[in-house]
Amino acid sequence: MDIVSIDPRDRTPIYAQLERGLRAAIATKRVRPGDKLPTVRQLAVALRVNANTVARVYAELERAGVLETRRGVGSFVSATPSQARPPQEHQRRLRAFVTRLLADAEAAGFTIDNVMAALRAHQQGGA
Repeated sequence: MDIVSIDPRDRTPIYAQLERGLRAAIATKRVRPGDKLPTVRQLAVALRVNANTVARVYAELERAGVLETRRGVGSFVSATPSQARPPQEHQRRLRAFVTRLLADAEAAGFTIDNVMAALRAHQQGGA
């Protein structure tokens, strides 16, 4: 049951570590759509955390469409790897990309206006 791990020394709240870990397990295909997850109790015991914390995370992931819970059967992965990424992850990755792009442009002697003009020309089919 090593789908996810919790670091008690990490200042990030346990529920956030657990949600991030489950999303990462799906995004990296360690668990796939249709896979059954451990029960709330099983995961709580394995991770030595409160069952209410696990239940809270499962419920949040179900509301987000990442998990599907079938009463009396269990909780299953319903999201694809790309759907499992946290919504803010895309924006964070885009900001990091833009930061790297602008740093590289500056190092090469280009201004942001040069970069924007080149992007517009590229978008319009003129590279």
